[in-house]
Amino acid sequence: MVIFGTMLLRKPKAPKGGYQQTRDVDDVPPGEGDVLVEERPTTTLERPESAMGRLARLRGRLSKSNNVLGKGLLALLTRERIDQDVWDEIEDTLLMADLGTDASLELVENLQKRVRIEGTQDPAHVKAMLREELLKLVDPTMDRSINSVGAPGKPAVVLVVGVNGVGKTTTVGKLARVLVAEDKDVLLGAADTFRAAAADQLETWGARVGVATVRSEQEGADPASVAFDAVQAGVDQESDVVLIDTAGRLQNKAGLMDQLGKIKRVVTKAAEVDEVLLVIDATTGQNGMTQAKVFAEAVNITGIVLTKLDGTAKGGIVVAIQRALGVPVKLIGLGEGPDDLAPFDAEQFVDALLD
Repeated sequence: MVIFGTMLLRKPKAPKGGYQQTRDVDDVPPGEGDVLVEERPTTTLERPESAMGRLARLRGRLSKSNNVLGKGLLALLTRERIDQDVWDEIEDTLLMADLGTDASLELVENLQKRVRIEGTQDPAHVKAMLREELLKLVDPTMDRSINSVGAPGKPAVVLVVGVNGVGKTTTVGKLARVLVAEDKDVLLGAADTFRAAAADQLETWGARVGVATVRSEQEGADPASVAFDAVQAGVDQESDVVLIDTAGRLQNKAGLMDQLGKIKRVVTKAAEVDEVLLVIDATTGQNGMTQAKVFAEAVNITGIVLTKLDGTAKGGIVVAIQRALGVPVKLIGLGEGPDDLAPFDAEQFVDALLD
């Protein structure tokens, strides 16, 4: 096991015979992980953008890209005559935006009642009604904060999971930037040991903001072992947060899902897992729902990260996935830039849809 970076606080004694780790860590007590610190030349570190700056910038992008849901509904609701055909169009618009059948019917029924009772077609009034009803569905009462405070003497441990191709490793790197902007001491764990470039990619992300990466030199090493050593290093160095990247797992491969459960079980020997974030590509629509449910069966998901939300007009997936899992969308990605990941804000999301 090798640790790359510049923020490590100790240099463990190197074991004889190199730094390869081949043991199964199910029965390895804390403190026995073999690690090496490799010093890097001092470089100018980037200062990540603050959460407020990200929110303002991403709201502008969201209002431009996700215009079908909000603007489509406003156009329908401000017609001169709203008959059953119009309500059917409204329902179709909601379904096309991946809101889900139950949520679509609920929104249509609530809007029908309000239009009938309040009897107005003033655009400003209609927009206010639509905003209130959409906001109820997105649910501003859900706790969307990232748990970045661990138990006394332990780092907060965040496990990041998801299928191949959703941008998981990139998301871990971007999340590290979010936490660094909050002055958190972060350590990365490269537990995706099956994709050759994953550890290199994660290390590069961390190096840009002075965050170290725990990785294995051995291709195909036990992911649970890497994750365990990362968390143990975080404990020893008194890190605030340890972010663990995992391999992309296909929901039809039971063995890989079992392995995810093993990673979580082994990690808890060093510190409790405080967050399990499921990364979902927003462009996958309802297929993302299937992924979410399968992952929820394997491990207790605590939050959702929606990536590529700028590439789709189907913002309704936010509502659908929250209802399916009962957990909040905590972060959204709206671009390829290093700081294009931001905390999800329900009111700003709805306002952007209606802008």
